[in-house]
Amino acid sequence: MAPFNAAWAVEVRAAIPKRQTIVVDAGHGGVDPGTIGGTGTYEKDIVLATALELARQLEASKRFKVYMSRTDDTFVPLGERVARARAHNADLFLSIHADALPESRARGASVFTLSEKASDKEAAALAERENRSDQIAGINFGTQDPEVNEILFDLTRRETNNQSIRLAQQLVSELGHRVKLLNHTHRSAAFVVLKAPDIPSALIEIGCLSNREEERALREASYQRAVASALLRSVSDYFEFVAKG
Repeated sequence: MAPFNAAWAVEVRAAIPKRQTIVVDAGHGGVDPGTIGGTGTYEKDIVLATALELARQLEASKRFKVYMSRTDDTFVPLGERVARARAHNADLFLSIHADALPESRARGASVFTLSEKASDKEAAALAERENRSDQIAGINFGTQDPEVNEILFDLTRRETNNQSIRLAQQLVSELGHRVKLLNHTHRSAAFVVLKAPDIPSALIEIGCLSNREEERALREASYQRAVASALLRSVSDYFEFVAKG
């Protein structure tokens, strides 16, 4: 038997691509139903089914390690969702929701990234409805100097925001190939679940429960699979872009 070659083993391990860690967050849950459609469809049920399908597709690709904020009809506080993502050292955080708009004829998916100043009144109102928790705890940068910590925090948050915007661009592109999009597809607001300063994050509104036609579509497994497929492709494209530097 040939002797164990430690150097060769290290080389093989290095050649195996790292599985990126994705946290899939199904919005609402438990006592919080989220938006309720005109025929009684609960947002919490639609987004959980879609999130579970997304997790299945991500795992099936063998490229990603997936954790979920919830896997059943359980209420999880917003701050806890972010804390769990950071505890798992997530490389990406995707929060799945379904929208409700004042104009019932409006329909389509959209993507949100973080901004303390909302992109429009509807985005501000949506973020206000969704947010129920305070901001997450800070990051430990390994230094006791508060000024240095503040500088490092700002740099980290800025880079994370840039990566989140890049992710949103991929999400919009792929979703547009599979489902209808809102006219204002990429929006921004101060969602608590997007405030992890060190994890690129996006909130995806997979459709509008306030539109009767789209409410019916959102209940269909085929629509949920199409959304999940678009998100899988978006995530794959995003990490390929990041790898290229």
